[in-house]
Amino acid sequence: MPHPTPSPREIFASGPLTGHVAVPGDKSISHRALMFSALAVGESRVEGLLEGEDVLATAAALRAMGAQIERGADGIWRINGVGVGGLLQPQGALEMGNSGTSTRLLMGLVASHAITAAFTGDASLTKRPMGRVIEPLSRMGAEFTAYPGGRLPLILRGINPAVPIDYTLPVASAQVKSAVLLAGLNTPGITRVIEPIATRDHSERMLRGFGATVTVEDDAAGKIIAITGEAELRPQRIVVPGDPSSAAFLVVAATIVPGSDIVVENVGLNPTRAGIFTALRMMGADITELNPREVGGEPVADLRVRHAHLRAIEVPAELAPSMIDEYPILFVAAAFAEGRTVARGAHELRVKESDRIAAMAAALGACGVRTEEYEDGLCVQGNGGGAIAGGGTVRTHLDHRIAMSMAIAALNARASITLDDASPIATSYPVFFQSLDLLRGETLVPAA
Repeated sequence: MPHPTPSPREIFASGPLTGHVAVPGDKSISHRALMFSALAVGESRVEGLLEGEDVLATAAALRAMGAQIERGADGIWRINGVGVGGLLQPQGALEMGNSGTSTRLLMGLVASHAITAAFTGDASLTKRPMGRVIEPLSRMGAEFTAYPGGRLPLILRGINPAVPIDYTLPVASAQVKSAVLLAGLNTPGITRVIEPIATRDHSERMLRGFGATVTVEDDAAGKIIAITGEAELRPQRIVVPGDPSSAAFLVVAATIVPGSDIVVENVGLNPTRAGIFTALRMMGADITELNPREVGGEPVADLRVRHAHLRAIEVPAELAPSMIDEYPILFVAAAFAEGRTVARGAHELRVKESDRIAAMAAALGACGVRTEEYEDGLCVQGNGGGAIAGGGTVRTHLDHRIAMSMAIAALNARASITLDDASPIATSYPVFFQSLDLLRGETLVPAA
Protein backbone atom coordinates (compact mmCIF):
# COMPACT_ATOMS: atom_id res chain seq x y z
CA MET A 1 0.00 0.00 0.00
CA PRO A 2 1.74 3.24 -1.10
CA HIS A 3 1.99 6.07 1.38
CA PRO A 4 0.43 9.42 0.41
CA THR A 5 2.66 12.19 -0.93
CA PRO A 6 4.63 13.62 2.01
CA SER A 7 3.09 16.70 3.64
CA PRO A 8 5.80 18.85 5.29
CA ARG A 9 4.69 21.16 8.07
CA GLU A 10 6.49 24.03 9.80
CA ILE A 11 5.48 24.71 13.39
CA PHE A 12 6.23 27.83 15.40
CA ALA A 13 6.34 28.56 19.11
CA SER A 14 3.11 29.28 20.92
CA GLY A 15 1.83 31.61 23.56
CA PRO A 16 -0.02 30.11 26.54
CA LEU A 17 -2.43 27.29 25.76
CA THR A 18 -5.86 27.77 27.29
CA GLY A 19 -9.37 26.36 27.12
CA HIS A 20 -11.14 23.03 26.91
CA VAL A 21 -10.52 20.33 24.29
CA ALA A 22 -11.70 16.77 23.69
CA VAL A 23 -9.45 14.16 22.12
CA PRO A 24 -10.59 11.49 19.64
CA GLY A 25 -11.77 8.10 20.81
CA ASP A 26 -9.33 5.55 22.16
CA LYS A 27 -7.64 3.72 19.29
CA SER A 28 -7.17 0.41 21.10
CA ILE A 29 -10.81 0.33 22.23
CA SER A 30 -12.07 1.42 18.81
CA HIS A 31 -10.33 -1.49 17.07
CA ARG A 32 -11.77 -3.97 19.55
CA ALA A 33 -15.26 -2.47 19.47
CA LEU A 34 -15.44 -3.06 15.72
CA MET A 35 -13.98 -6.56 15.88
CA PHE A 36 -16.14 -7.87 18.72
CA SER A 37 -19.26 -6.27 17.23
CA ALA A 38 -18.47 -8.03 13.94
CA LEU A 39 -18.52 -11.36 15.81
CA ALA A 40 -21.81 -10.72 17.61
CA VAL A 41 -25.18 -11.66 16.13
CA GLY A 42 -27.34 -8.55 15.76
CA GLU A 43 -26.67 -4.81 15.63
CA SER A 44 -24.11 -3.17 17.89
CA ARG A 45 -23.74 0.60 18.14
CA VAL A 46 -20.48 2.40 18.79
CA GLU A 47 -20.28 6.09 19.77
CA GLY A 48 -17.07 8.08 19.84
CA LEU A 49 -15.20 5.71 17.53
CA LEU A 50 -11.80 7.01 16.45
CA GLU A 51 -12.15 7.71 12.73
CA GLY A 52 -8.43 7.57 12.00
CA GLU A 53 -6.82 5.61 9.20
CA ASP A 54 -5.82 2.67 11.42
CA VAL A 55 -9.36 2.06 12.69
CA LEU A 56 -10.85 2.54 9.23
CA ALA A 57 -8.49 -0.19 7.99
CA THR A 58 -9.98 -2.53 10.60
CA ALA A 59 -13.51 -1.63 9.48
CA ALA A 60 -12.66 -2.27 5.82
CA ALA A 61 -11.15 -5.68 6.60
CA LEU A 62 -14.18 -6.74 8.63
CA ARG A 63 -16.50 -5.66 5.81
CA ALA A 64 -14.43 -7.78 3.43
CA MET A 65 -15.13 -10.78 5.70
CA GLY A 66 -18.89 -10.30 5.84
CA ALA A 67 -19.71 -7.80 8.59
CA GLN A 68 -22.03 -4.88 7.78
CA ILE A 69 -20.46 -1.69 9.13
CA GLU A 70 -21.88 1.76 8.51
CA ARG A 71 -21.41 5.24 9.98
CA GLY A 72 -24.65 7.12 10.46
CA ALA A 73 -25.15 10.83 9.92
CA ASP A 74 -25.41 11.06 13.71
CA GLY A 75 -21.80 9.88 14.03
CA ILE A 76 -22.85 6.52 15.51
CA TRP A 77 -21.36 3.41 13.92
CA ARG A 78 -23.74 0.48 13.45
CA ILE A 79 -22.29 -3.00 13.06
CA ASN A 80 -24.26 -6.10 12.13
CA GLY A 81 -22.04 -9.04 12.93
CA VAL A 82 -21.65 -12.50 11.43
CA GLY A 83 -21.35 -14.40 14.71
CA VAL A 84 -18.33 -16.22 16.13
CA GLY A 85 -17.14 -18.64 13.45
CA GLY A 86 -19.02 -16.77 10.72
CA LEU A 87 -16.23 -14.80 9.02
CA LEU A 88 -16.29 -15.20 5.23
CA GLN A 89 -13.48 -15.68 2.75
CA PRO A 90 -12.25 -12.21 1.67
CA GLN A 91 -12.09 -11.74 -2.08
CA GLY A 92 -8.92 -9.67 -2.05
CA ALA A 93 -5.95 -8.81 0.13
CA LEU A 94 -6.65 -7.08 3.45
CA GLU A 95 -4.91 -3.67 3.31
CA MET A 96 -3.76 -2.76 6.81
CA GLY A 97 -2.07 0.54 6.01
CA ASN A 98 0.08 1.49 9.00
CA SER A 99 -1.87 -0.43 11.63
CA GLY A 100 -0.01 -3.11 13.55
CA THR A 101 -2.98 -3.50 15.92
CA SER A 102 -5.37 -4.22 13.04
CA THR A 103 -2.98 -6.75 11.57
CA ARG A 104 -2.13 -8.72 14.69
CA LEU A 105 -5.66 -8.86 16.11
CA LEU A 106 -7.25 -9.75 12.78
CA MET A 107 -4.67 -12.51 12.34
CA GLY A 108 -6.01 -13.94 15.60
CA LEU A 109 -9.60 -13.72 14.37
CA VAL A 110 -8.85 -15.41 11.05
CA ALA A 111 -6.63 -18.14 12.54
CA SER A 112 -9.55 -20.20 13.89
CA HIS A 113 -11.72 -19.86 10.77
CA ALA A 114 -11.40 -22.14 7.73
CA ILE A 115 -10.55 -19.23 5.44
CA THR A 116 -7.41 -17.82 3.84
CA ALA A 117 -6.47 -14.15 4.07
CA ALA A 118 -3.59 -12.12 2.66
CA PHE A 119 -2.37 -9.18 4.76
CA THR A 120 -0.50 -6.23 3.26
CA GLY A 121 0.53 -2.84 4.60
CA ASP A 122 2.51 0.33 3.95
CA ALA A 123 6.28 0.69 3.97
CA SER A 124 6.36 1.18 7.74
CA LEU A 125 4.12 -1.76 8.62
CA THR A 126 6.02 -4.19 6.38
CA LYS A 127 9.09 -3.63 8.56
CA ARG A 128 7.32 -4.61 11.78
CA PRO A 129 7.69 -8.11 13.28
CA MET A 130 4.74 -10.48 13.02
CA GLY A 131 6.61 -13.60 14.16
CA ARG A 132 5.49 -13.02 17.75
CA VAL A 133 1.88 -13.59 16.59
CA ILE A 134 2.68 -16.24 13.99
CA GLU A 135 4.30 -18.51 16.59
CA PRO A 136 1.30 -19.03 18.96
CA LEU A 137 -1.26 -19.04 16.15
CA SER A 138 0.76 -21.72 14.36
CA ARG A 139 0.62 -23.82 17.52
CA MET A 140 -3.17 -23.54 17.32
CA GLY A 141 -3.07 -24.97 13.79
CA ALA A 142 -3.00 -21.93 11.48
CA GLU A 143 -0.48 -21.88 8.62
CA PHE A 144 1.49 -18.87 7.38
CA THR A 145 3.48 -17.89 4.35
CA ALA A 146 5.27 -14.69 5.26
CA TYR A 147 7.93 -12.40 3.85
CA PRO A 148 11.42 -13.25 5.20
CA GLY A 149 11.71 -12.35 8.86
CA GLY A 150 8.04 -13.07 9.52
CA ARG A 151 6.94 -9.76 8.01
CA LEU A 152 4.17 -8.54 5.72
CA PRO A 153 2.99 -9.27 3.13
CA LEU A 154 1.81 -12.63 4.44
CA ILE A 155 -0.85 -15.24 3.75
CA LEU A 156 -2.69 -16.85 6.66
CA ARG A 157 -4.57 -20.13 6.22
CA GLY A 158 -6.91 -20.54 9.16
CA ILE A 159 -8.16 -23.82 10.56
CA ASN A 160 -11.40 -24.97 12.15
CA PRO A 161 -11.43 -26.46 14.65
CA ALA A 162 -8.25 -24.92 16.00
CA VAL A 163 -6.37 -26.34 18.99
CA PRO A 164 -6.60 -24.57 22.37
CA ILE A 165 -3.21 -23.76 23.89
CA ASP A 166 -1.62 -22.43 27.05
CA TYR A 167 0.75 -19.67 25.95
CA THR A 168 3.22 -17.64 28.00
CA LEU A 169 3.99 -14.26 26.46
CA PRO A 170 7.76 -13.96 25.81
CA VAL A 171 7.39 -10.15 25.64
CA ALA A 172 4.82 -7.85 27.21
CA SER A 173 2.39 -7.35 24.32
CA ALA A 174 -1.34 -6.72 24.55
CA GLN A 175 -1.56 -7.30 20.81
CA VAL A 176 -0.14 -10.82 21.02
CA LYS A 177 -2.31 -11.60 24.05
CA SER A 178 -5.41 -10.35 22.26
CA ALA A 179 -4.60 -12.26 19.06
CA VAL A 180 -4.44 -15.54 20.97
CA LEU A 181 -7.63 -14.78 22.90
CA LEU A 182 -9.46 -13.89 19.68
CA ALA A 183 -8.34 -17.13 18.07
CA GLY A 184 -9.57 -18.88 21.20
CA LEU A 185 -13.06 -17.39 20.75
CA ASN A 186 -13.79 -19.88 17.97
CA THR A 187 -11.71 -22.77 19.37
CA PRO A 188 -13.25 -25.65 21.35
CA GLY A 189 -12.11 -25.79 24.98
CA ILE A 190 -10.17 -23.23 26.99
CA THR A 191 -7.33 -21.13 25.63
CA ARG A 192 -5.02 -19.55 28.19
CA VAL A 193 -2.51 -16.72 27.99
CA ILE A 194 0.01 -16.24 30.79
CA GLU A 195 1.51 -12.77 30.98
CA PRO A 196 4.46 -12.36 33.37
CA ILE A 197 4.10 -8.57 33.03
CA ALA A 198 0.59 -7.11 32.90
CA THR A 199 -0.44 -5.33 29.69
CA ARG A 200 -3.48 -3.27 28.70
CA ASP A 201 -6.65 -5.23 29.42
CA HIS A 202 -9.21 -3.75 27.01
CA SER A 203 -9.79 -7.11 25.32
CA GLU A 204 -10.64 -8.90 28.55
CA ARG A 205 -12.97 -6.12 29.73
CA MET A 206 -14.82 -5.83 26.44
CA LEU A 207 -15.07 -9.55 25.72
CA ARG A 208 -16.82 -10.01 29.05
CA GLY A 209 -19.20 -7.21 28.14
CA PHE A 210 -20.09 -9.01 24.91
CA GLY A 211 -20.84 -12.19 26.84
CA ALA A 212 -17.67 -14.26 26.45
CA THR A 213 -16.47 -16.30 29.43
CA VAL A 214 -13.12 -14.76 30.36
CA THR A 215 -11.35 -15.30 33.68
CA VAL A 216 -8.26 -13.60 35.05
CA GLU A 217 -6.26 -15.13 37.89
CA ASP A 218 -3.04 -14.09 39.58
CA ASP A 219 -0.37 -16.76 39.77
CA ALA A 220 3.31 -16.98 40.64
CA ALA A 221 3.98 -16.93 36.87
CA GLY A 222 1.90 -13.77 36.38
CA LYS A 223 -1.67 -13.20 35.24
CA ILE A 224 -3.48 -16.14 33.65
CA ILE A 225 -6.19 -15.06 31.23
CA ALA A 226 -8.49 -17.88 30.09
CA ILE A 227 -11.22 -17.77 27.45
CA THR A 228 -13.82 -20.45 26.84
CA GLY A 229 -14.19 -21.10 23.13
CA GLU A 230 -17.17 -21.35 20.80
CA ALA A 231 -18.65 -18.32 22.50
CA GLU A 232 -21.84 -16.53 21.51
CA LEU A 233 -21.37 -12.78 21.62
CA ARG A 234 -24.30 -10.45 22.22
CA PRO A 235 -24.52 -7.06 20.45
CA GLN A 236 -23.66 -4.06 22.60
CA ARG A 237 -23.87 -0.27 22.79
CA ILE A 238 -20.35 1.02 23.30
CA VAL A 239 -19.18 4.52 24.19
CA VAL A 240 -15.47 4.91 23.43
CA PRO A 241 -13.58 7.13 25.92
CA GLY A 242 -10.96 9.64 24.77
CA ASP A 243 -7.58 8.17 23.91
CA PRO A 244 -4.99 8.68 26.70
CA SER A 245 -2.20 8.39 24.13
CA SER A 246 -3.64 11.33 22.19
CA ALA A 247 -4.32 13.26 25.39
CA ALA A 248 -0.68 12.87 26.44
CA PHE A 249 0.48 15.22 23.66
CA LEU A 250 -1.78 18.03 24.86
CA VAL A 251 -0.93 17.36 28.51
CA VAL A 252 2.78 17.77 27.75
CA ALA A 253 2.09 20.82 25.59
CA ALA A 254 0.38 22.64 28.47
CA THR A 255 3.09 21.49 30.88
CA ILE A 256 6.00 22.93 28.85
CA VAL A 257 4.45 26.18 27.54
CA PRO A 258 4.56 28.92 30.22
CA GLY A 259 1.21 30.35 31.32
CA SER A 260 -0.83 27.42 30.01
CA ASP A 261 -3.99 26.15 31.74
CA ILE A 262 -6.16 23.66 29.83
CA VAL A 263 -8.74 20.94 30.42
CA VAL A 264 -8.59 17.79 28.29
CA GLU A 265 -12.02 16.21 28.45
CA ASN A 266 -13.15 12.59 28.64
CA VAL A 267 -9.73 10.90 28.92
CA GLY A 268 -9.64 7.14 29.43
CA LEU A 269 -7.57 6.33 32.52
CA ASN A 270 -7.41 2.54 32.45
CA PRO A 271 -4.51 1.78 34.83
CA THR A 272 -2.87 -0.42 32.19
CA ARG A 273 -2.66 2.67 29.93
CA ALA A 274 -2.03 5.59 32.30
CA GLY A 275 1.70 5.20 32.96
CA ILE A 276 2.54 8.43 31.12
CA PHE A 277 0.55 10.49 33.61
CA THR A 278 2.28 8.72 36.51
CA ALA A 279 5.69 9.50 35.02
CA LEU A 280 4.80 13.14 34.32
CA ARG A 281 3.52 13.61 37.87
CA MET A 282 6.80 12.13 39.16
CA MET A 283 8.53 14.89 37.17
CA GLY A 284 6.35 17.55 38.79
CA ALA A 285 3.59 18.01 36.20
CA ASP A 286 0.43 19.74 37.47
CA ILE A 287 -2.33 17.30 36.39
CA THR A 288 -5.65 17.23 38.24
CA GLU A 289 -8.43 14.71 37.56
CA LEU A 290 -11.88 16.30 37.40
CA ASN A 291 -15.24 14.53 37.36
CA PRO A 292 -13.92 10.93 37.58
CA ARG A 293 -16.46 8.45 36.24
CA GLU A 294 -16.87 5.16 34.38
CA VAL A 295 -17.73 4.98 30.66
CA GLY A 296 -18.31 1.62 29.02
CA GLY A 297 -16.52 -0.20 31.82
CA GLU A 298 -13.46 2.07 31.59
CA PRO A 299 -12.37 4.71 34.15
CA VAL A 300 -12.54 8.23 32.67
CA ALA A 301 -11.87 11.78 33.89
CA ASP A 302 -11.28 15.31 32.61
CA LEU A 303 -7.66 16.40 33.09
CA ARG A 304 -6.81 19.95 34.10
CA VAL A 305 -3.18 20.70 33.23
CA ARG A 306 -1.17 23.80 34.07
CA HIS A 307 2.36 24.80 33.19
CA ALA A 308 4.87 23.35 35.65
CA HIS A 309 8.59 23.20 36.31
CA LEU A 310 9.72 19.65 35.53
CA ARG A 311 12.51 17.72 37.24
CA ALA A 312 14.43 14.87 35.65
CA ILE A 313 13.70 11.34 36.85
CA GLU A 314 14.81 7.80 36.23
CA VAL A 315 11.65 6.38 34.66
CA PRO A 316 10.70 3.12 36.41
CA ALA A 317 11.04 0.25 33.94
CA GLU A 318 7.88 -1.33 35.31
CA LEU A 319 5.89 1.57 33.82
CA ALA A 320 6.89 0.57 30.28
CA PRO A 321 3.90 -1.70 29.46
CA SER A 322 1.43 1.01 30.55
CA MET A 323 3.07 3.79 28.52
CA ILE A 324 4.97 2.12 25.69
CA ASP A 325 3.32 4.33 23.04
CA GLU A 326 3.94 7.50 25.04
CA TYR A 327 7.74 7.38 25.38
CA PRO A 328 8.30 9.79 22.44
CA ILE A 329 6.25 12.53 24.10
CA LEU A 330 7.85 11.75 27.47
CA PHE A 331 11.25 12.36 25.84
CA VAL A 332 9.95 15.77 24.75
CA ALA A 333 8.87 16.58 28.31
CA ALA A 334 12.33 15.49 29.50
CA ALA A 335 13.94 18.01 27.15
CA PHE A 336 12.33 20.80 29.22
CA ALA A 337 13.11 19.30 32.64
CA GLU A 338 15.89 20.16 35.03
CA GLY A 339 18.57 17.46 34.83
CA ARG A 340 19.05 14.17 32.94
CA THR A 341 16.01 11.94 32.49
CA VAL A 342 16.86 8.28 31.95
CA ALA A 343 14.34 5.81 30.51
CA ARG A 344 15.42 2.16 30.24
CA GLY A 345 13.64 -1.18 29.87
CA ALA A 346 11.73 -0.16 26.74
CA HIS A 347 13.17 -2.53 24.12
CA GLU A 348 9.79 -2.61 22.37
CA LEU A 349 10.36 0.95 21.12
CA ARG A 350 12.80 -0.45 18.57
CA VAL A 351 10.04 -2.29 16.69
CA LYS A 352 7.16 0.19 16.65
CA GLU A 353 6.06 2.15 13.56
CA SER A 354 9.68 3.25 13.54
CA ASP A 355 12.69 2.65 15.76
CA ARG A 356 11.38 5.23 18.22
CA ILE A 357 14.57 5.36 20.28
CA ALA A 358 16.77 6.21 17.29
CA ALA A 359 14.12 8.41 15.68
CA MET A 360 13.59 10.54 18.79
CA ALA A 361 17.31 10.81 19.50
CA ALA A 362 17.82 12.14 15.97
CA ALA A 363 14.78 14.43 16.09
CA LEU A 364 15.68 15.99 19.43
CA GLY A 365 19.32 16.26 18.40
CA ALA A 366 18.33 18.17 15.25
CA CYS A 367 16.60 20.68 17.54
CA GLY A 368 19.46 21.22 19.96
CA VAL A 369 18.63 18.66 22.67
CA ARG A 370 21.41 16.39 23.88
CA THR A 371 20.58 12.69 24.23
CA GLU A 372 22.35 9.43 24.88
CA GLU A 373 20.93 6.36 23.18
CA TYR A 374 20.75 2.94 24.85
CA GLU A 375 19.64 -0.33 23.33
CA ASP A 376 16.53 -0.24 25.55
CA GLY A 377 15.91 3.47 25.99
CA LEU A 378 17.19 7.02 26.00
CA CYS A 379 18.79 9.59 28.27
CA VAL A 380 17.63 13.16 27.65
CA GLN A 381 19.50 16.20 29.00
CA GLY A 382 16.88 18.77 29.98
CA ASN A 383 17.33 22.52 29.70
CA GLY A 384 15.61 23.48 32.96
CA GLY A 385 12.41 24.78 31.40
CA GLY A 386 13.42 27.38 28.85
CA ALA A 387 12.88 27.16 25.12
CA ILE A 388 14.86 24.57 23.18
CA ALA A 389 16.84 25.74 20.14
CA GLY A 390 14.58 24.22 17.49
CA GLY A 391 15.38 25.08 13.88
CA GLY A 392 15.65 21.48 12.68
CA THR A 393 13.85 19.42 10.08
CA VAL A 394 12.60 16.21 11.66
CA ARG A 395 12.39 12.88 9.87
CA THR A 396 9.14 11.33 11.07
CA HIS A 397 9.73 7.89 9.50
CA LEU A 398 5.99 7.48 8.71
CA ASP A 399 5.42 7.44 12.49
CA HIS A 400 2.49 9.46 13.82
CA ARG A 401 3.86 9.65 17.36
CA ILE A 402 7.25 11.00 16.27
CA ALA A 403 5.46 13.66 14.22
CA MET A 404 3.12 14.74 17.01
CA SER A 405 5.84 14.67 19.67
CA MET A 406 8.08 17.04 17.75
CA ALA A 407 5.12 19.28 16.88
CA ILE A 408 4.64 19.70 20.62
CA ALA A 409 8.36 20.37 21.14
CA ALA A 410 8.08 23.22 18.62
CA LEU A 411 5.60 25.05 20.84
CA ASN A 412 8.47 26.14 23.10
CA ALA A 413 11.37 26.45 20.68
CA ARG A 414 13.39 29.53 19.71
CA ALA A 415 13.20 28.65 16.02
CA SER A 416 10.49 26.80 14.11
CA ILE A 417 10.63 23.02 13.68
CA THR A 418 9.68 21.42 10.36
CA LEU A 419 8.21 17.93 10.09
CA ASP A 420 9.28 16.26 6.85
CA ASP A 421 5.86 14.58 6.70
CA ALA A 422 2.87 15.34 8.93
CA SER A 423 0.46 13.06 7.06
CA PRO A 424 1.00 9.97 9.32
CA ILE A 425 -0.74 11.87 12.15
CA ALA A 426 -4.04 10.99 10.47
CA THR A 427 -3.59 7.35 11.51
CA SER A 428 -4.50 8.12 15.12
CA TYR A 429 -5.39 11.82 15.60
CA PRO A 430 -6.87 13.30 12.41
CA VAL A 431 -7.78 16.61 14.10
CA PHE A 432 -4.49 17.04 15.98
CA PHE A 433 -3.64 20.43 14.48
CA GLN A 434 -7.20 21.64 14.93
CA SER A 435 -6.91 20.78 18.64
CA LEU A 436 -3.72 22.83 18.88
CA ASP A 437 -5.34 25.69 16.98
CA LEU A 438 -8.21 25.69 19.47
CA LEU A 439 -5.90 25.87 22.48
CA ARG A 440 -3.46 28.44 21.15
CA GLY A 441 -5.74 30.59 19.04
CA GLU A 442 -3.37 30.64 16.08
CA THR A 443 -3.24 28.99 12.67
CA LEU A 444 -0.56 26.45 11.85
CA VAL A 445 0.45 26.56 8.19
CA PRO A 446 2.21 23.92 6.07
CA ALA A 447 5.80 24.58 5.15
CA ALA A 448 6.40 25.80 1.62
